[in-house]
Amino acid sequence: MKTYGFAIVGCGMISEFHSAAIDEMELGQLVAVSSRQAENAQLLVDRYGVEAYSDYNQMLQRDDIDIVCICTPSGAHMEPAVAAAKAGKHVVVEKPLEITLDRCDAITRACKENSTRLCAIFNSRFSEASQVVKQTVESGRLGRLVLGDAYVKWWRTQDYYDSGGWRGTWNLDGGGALMNQSIHAIDFLQYLMGPVKSLQAFTDTLAHERIEVEDVAAAVLRFESGALGVIEGTTAAYPGWLRKIEISGTKGSIVLEDEDIVKWEFEEAQPIDEEIQAQFATRKSGGGGASDPRAISHDNHRRQMENLIYSIDRGEPHLVDGSEGRKAVEIILAIYQSNQEGQVVNLPL
Repeated sequence: MKTYGFAIVGCGMISEFHSAAIDEMELGQLVAVSSRQAENAQLLVDRYGVEAYSDYNQMLQRDDIDIVCICTPSGAHMEPAVAAAKAGKHVVVEKPLEITLDRCDAITRACKENSTRLCAIFNSRFSEASQVVKQTVESGRLGRLVLGDAYVKWWRTQDYYDSGGWRGTWNLDGGGALMNQSIHAIDFLQYLMGPVKSLQAFTDTLAHERIEVEDVAAAVLRFESGALGVIEGTTAAYPGWLRKIEISGTKGSIVLEDEDIVKWEFEEAQPIDEEIQAQFATRKSGGGGASDPRAISHDNHRRQMENLIYSIDRGEPHLVDGSEGRKAVEIILAIYQSNQEGQVVNLPL
């Protein structure tokens, strides 16, 4: 296999996770970065010895770049992603893929028209515990799924929102506690439970000032399977708790707190149960971003990017393409619509 040259557009906080993940990859190498903020780019230049550009279009002309990571603010993903695709580069876009479905679709279309891959970052799917839960749900061991719930009760200070002019704005953040913080849990919930058929929701801004978007939200879901569910997301719950996913069926239930499986109970026990509980239930997750956005690991970013390059090399589909990346965005937009209209919203939008 070849070594893939990576570039990063946007050198804010999330670029640190992308660059660290690339640096640990056996078959990946960071070669260039682009940022409108020279001081942000310089941090990565000093750390990795790469070249920095103020204009990403100039950077995209380099022949040694195979894959471009888009780490700009959420509502500014489309333009550099489309430019990278038109330059013949594969594209990795940090969550959310974009903040409207039209902008999501424009990125997907550009990659398709230029025969390049689009990888939407939903790195929660790539933890070992997440993969075990996914395989178990698909095996049918939980029986008929009846409830699927996602709880993201996190804490962000006012300084967090004040630290960047784009944070907490509809234009560039695209939303608040759901679109920015809870989207990983929402993606993983629908990954396990299947498509959402309809929902009703409320959102509000209860704890923070000078932001346009929600800092608390609650939604009740009906999945296409007939199962029901709940999404709760907030950045106003001090001190911030680990993200929790609960999946319940007629023959078993699983509770995942960040990357720890804390409940693993089935009508019929199997020998593998003790091994799974020993491996995942006794671990202690870190902060998981519950109160500090930097308190997350880059390991799952690395696993997802490795999934992309191995799939490119083998000519196989990768796990999270544009259509997969779009799904959580659509659910969140439906929640916002339900809150505005005060009624049930049916999906697809």
